[in-house]
Amino acid sequence: MPARVQGKIDVHHHVYPPVFTKALEAHGGDPSGWFIPAWTLEADHNLCQAMGVSTAILSVTAPGPDIGQDAQDAQKLARTCNEHNAQIRDAEPQAYGFFATVPSLLNTHAALEEISYALDILKAEGVTLLTRYGSDNHYLGHQDFIPIWDALNARKAVVFIHPTHAVDTNLVNKYLPQPAYDYPHETGRTAVDLIYSNMLRDHASDCKIILSHAGGDLPYLIDRPARLMANAPPAMNTGKTTEEVLAEARSFYFDTALSSSPMPLKALMELLRGDAEDHLLFGTDFPNAPSESIGSFTAQLERQDDFRVEDLRENALKLLPRLRG
Repeated sequence: MPARVQGKIDVHHHVYPPVFTKALEAHGGDPSGWFIPAWTLEADHNLCQAMGVSTAILSVTAPGPDIGQDAQDAQKLARTCNEHNAQIRDAEPQAYGFFATVPSLLNTHAALEEISYALDILKAEGVTLLTRYGSDNHYLGHQDFIPIWDALNARKAVVFIHPTHAVDTNLVNKYLPQPAYDYPHETGRTAVDLIYSNMLRDHASDCKIILSHAGGDLPYLIDRPARLMANAPPAMNTGKTTEEVLAEARSFYFDTALSSSPMPLKALMELLRGDAEDHLLFGTDFPNAPSESIGSFTAQLERQDDFRVEDLRENALKLLPRLRG
C-alpha cells in the first residue's frame, strides 16, 4: 500500500463524550437508525495515525444534545460536551480542536448563550449546526434562525453543518439506515434552503460554512433549481439568477468524508470549476464510519489527480489559523 499523505487536518471527525453516549442509550439510540460507535481517545489516535491525520477537529454528531427533547437537559448536555472536548484540545492543542455543539436553534436564547460561551470562553474553532431542528421542517434557512446566523456572522464564525435524520424516521429498508443514503439529501436540502431563503446572502455572508460529505447532493442537483426557478412564475421566483445561485453554492466549503470516490468528487469539481478548490477540506467521519470504509475512501482521495491532497491542509489552515502554531 502506498504511504499515506501526512499532515491532514480532519474537519469531519466525531467524538462521543461519555455523557452523550449515555444520553443516546437512555433514549433508544440515534433516530436515524445508525449504531452508537465505541469511541476512545486511544482508538482516535490510532485512526489519525493510520490516515495521516495530524489534527482532528472534534464534533458531536447528530442527533446532538436535544436527543431527550428536554430544553434544560439539552443545555446541560451541550455545555458538558463542549467542556469535555475543550479539555482534549487543551491537552493536545496541535492534535485536536473542536467545533462546539449547541442546543436546538429553536431555543434561541440557549443556543446563543452556548455559542458565546464556546467561541468566546472555550475558544472553539467553530460551531456545529445540524441540518434541521424540531419536529417539522425547520431547515437552516428558516426565518426563526436569523438571530443565530446574525450572531455567527458577527463573529465571522466557521460553521460545520452536519446532517441529521429527516422528520420521517421510518426506514425504507432495514439495511438502509438514514446515514447510508438519506443524509446527503438532508445536507443538500438545508444548503438550498440557505440560498433560496436569502439567509446565506443576508445573514451569513461572513461565515465560513462547511458542508458535510462533499455537500451531499448539492453539487449534483444545484443546477436544476438554479435554471428552473430562475424562470418560474413570480409567486415561486425569488429573482435570483442562475449565476447568483451557483455562485452562492460555490461559496460553501466542502469536506471529503465518505465522498472521495470518483463520482461525487467529479460532481463537486464541476461545481467548483477549478476557481474554488481552496474550499475543499479533508474529512473521515470517524468513528461513525468503520475504519475500513474510511481507509477505502482515503485511498481513493489520494489516487485522484484533480488536485493535490496536500493542498487540503493549507485550505484548512486558512479557516483554522490557530493550528499554524
